[in-house]
Amino acid sequence: MVYGTTRVGKTRLAELLVTQDIRRGEVTIVFDPKGDADLMKRVWAETHRAGRGDELYIFHLGWPEISARYNAVGRFGRVSEVASRVAGQLSGEGNSAAFREFAWRFVNIIARALVALGERPDYTLIMRYVNNIADLYIRYAEKIIQAQLPALQTQIENNQQVLGEDDVPRNMQGQPDALRIWAIEVALSSEEGKKLYDPILDGLRSAVRYDRTYFDKIVASLLPLLEKLTTGKTAELLSPDYQDIDDTRPIFDWEQIIRKKAVVYVGLDALSDSEVASAVGNSMFADLVSVAGHIYKHGINAGLPGGKEGKSLINLHCDEFNELMGDEFIPLINKGGGAGMQVTAYTQTSSDIEARIGNAAKTAQVQGNFNNLIMLRVRENRTAELLTTQLPQVEIYTKTLVSGHQDTADVNADQDFTSSTQDRVGTVKVPLLEPADIVTLPKGQAFAPAGGRAAVENPHAAACRGC
Repeated sequence: MVYGTTRVGKTRLAELLVTQDIRRGEVTIVFDPKGDADLMKRVWAETHRAGRGDELYIFHLGWPEISARYNAVGRFGRVSEVASRVAGQLSGEGNSAAFREFAWRFVNIIARALVALGERPDYTLIMRYVNNIADLYIRYAEKIIQAQLPALQTQIENNQQVLGEDDVPRNMQGQPDALRIWAIEVALSSEEGKKLYDPILDGLRSAVRYDRTYFDKIVASLLPLLEKLTTGKTAELLSPDYQDIDDTRPIFDWEQIIRKKAVVYVGLDALSDSEVASAVGNSMFADLVSVAGHIYKHGINAGLPGGKEGKSLINLHCDEFNELMGDEFIPLINKGGGAGMQVTAYTQTSSDIEARIGNAAKTAQVQGNFNNLIMLRVRENRTAELLTTQLPQVEIYTKTLVSGHQDTADVNADQDFTSSTQDRVGTVKVPLLEPADIVTLPKGQAFAPAGGRAAVENPHAAACRGC
């Protein structure tokens, strides 16, 4: 964990640490919410200097024309992860929790149906079928009926010929393909149709029965999120067309990155749209957690011919990581170590993390999962105390000057008074560092605990003259 206020050298320190990871030939992933051009150029330059230019992927929401592409919900261990990554971006506080749970269920139904149809889920497809679940229902129902109960297909065609608009339930009237949907529903409700059971089909059947007005209300929080992720050129990055051979922008996923020991720079352009940046960042973290679980159980080369079990070091550098904080990030830092993940996070103050999470206990949980701490100049005493309270008190020598005199009581004595002067040497315990020492640090200098003590480091003062 690296703390430091604005313009004191956090990003320059990140450049040095990232450079070392790249030169060691390890997996290096840099998350940059701002999309800092200097950091991106440094990653590009160091990767090519190390002879690893073919292993570099640049993902940048602010420059979609030159960016690599990434499907945040396209790779998963369990299909339910798709719904978790999408619904996880919605508010779960108070009354919103019920709406988020419904959104999770609805997205899960869509994702399961898409996978069963042999299609890879992405944000665009999810958005399409949230708006028109009937189309997916018809496609899936016809496929499953044709595969398991072909005789029912004739009954559906006959039903569609004899049914009229008045036969369709009122809540479904006016929907596209309402007659076709009801013809399928009547066939499935027949004695012959009851022989067919499929959990995905049942989920789709329940979804198409909702009144459209009621349905729009309960997905009201889901649709704005999907709109943000599928609008403009951003949609091309987050919902890549795998069949478009004319688009030469590479498509990557984390398992591929780790196996290749590649370098990835992720610029999220949070200054332009913080909500999209947060949603994409958290989806990436959730995907990384899933990959970490797979590596922990099977190793990175599981399923490959001649693949050996083992783990690769995966270095994650998260600049301004308070912008990316979410529930997905916590398991990454407290459980990812078993899969070889090493996370270095950079932020200004501990209050930034708490403001993002909204929970002091979770903030302490996040901070407690980082083993090492580097503290540049900060402007908040509470943040400085994260370091100073960890350090032991030390004994220092004190010298006290004591002087005095005393009158002689005997009037016949040869001396009128006596005097004495003493230097007393003692010890007293004091803190090794005070918060004021950190608040007044020069630019580019930092304190870092080293074996229970504090060492002053000055790794990049010259590089920070222009910070």
